[in-house]
Amino acid sequence: MTSQPTSAQQTSVRWIRETPATWDADKARVLGGLAPALFGLGSPSEGDALGDEWWRIEDDGRVVGYGRLDDSWGDAEILVLVDPERRSSGIGSFILGHLEREAGVRHLNYIYNVVPRGHPDPESVTSWLATRGFAPNDVGELRKRVTDGGMR
Repeated sequence: MTSQPTSAQQTSVRWIRETPATWDADKARVLGGLAPALFGLGSPSEGDALGDEWWRIEDDGRVVGYGRLDDSWGDAEILVLVDPERRSSGIGSFILGHLEREAGVRHLNYIYNVVPRGHPDPESVTSWLATRGFAPNDVGELRKRVTDGGMR
């Protein structure tokens, strides 16, 4: 699935499903030097298959981010990865909005994220998610209720 955002600010940004998703140089670059294991991805080599559902975000043909959705038992853990050079540009919000819609289409209850121990800026990520409606629970997740279509 490829879709165009409605924001005039991001008219060239595309949401592209990766089927199958594999580890590649763009994912490593977007992680900005952080270890894939920090995000539960193990230590993949080029071409290794990745679990879950992945989408690549391109702007004028350049990969600027990724979204991952791992659904089980009616909820989904999400991962939002933005190229370090494109942070604070709206790409993260673009990814999150699409992940919410994907979760809504699947009639999931919640999307959630766990900011991993060892993340270089956990307060910033937690704050970013909180301003977008995520609330912490007692097991360390930041959760947001999903509605059909992903809109709340």
